[in-house]
Amino acid sequence: MDDMSGVLKRERLATLERLANLTDDFDRFVDASRDSNADDEHDPEGATIAFERSQVDALIQQARTQLVEIDAALERLATGTYGICERCGAPIPAARLEARPTARTCVTC
Repeated sequence: MDDMSGVLKRERLATLERLANLTDDFDRFVDASRDSNADDEHDPEGATIAFERSQVDALIQQARTQLVEIDAALERLATGTYGICERCGAPIPAARLEARPTARTCVTC
């Protein structure tokens, strides 16, 4: 399980970095739309600034959710409940934890 602590901590750092980059992108979209009086809703060239901002916002929300899941997994690791299904109490297979280190349930549940 010491291995998983390192995996989770690296994943947490990568998620924090992704979140910072996405937040910077979002801020740039907001600044761009604030300084422009263009009607991007009807731009024939492609996606609107609002659409792109919405996509980045969704990715930010996903990163924040991932951080919550990683922190919860680290807490389970600290309390000795990591790798145990929260529904049935059975061990979560190592392959599942390798594929999804934040897994809370076994494959069956």
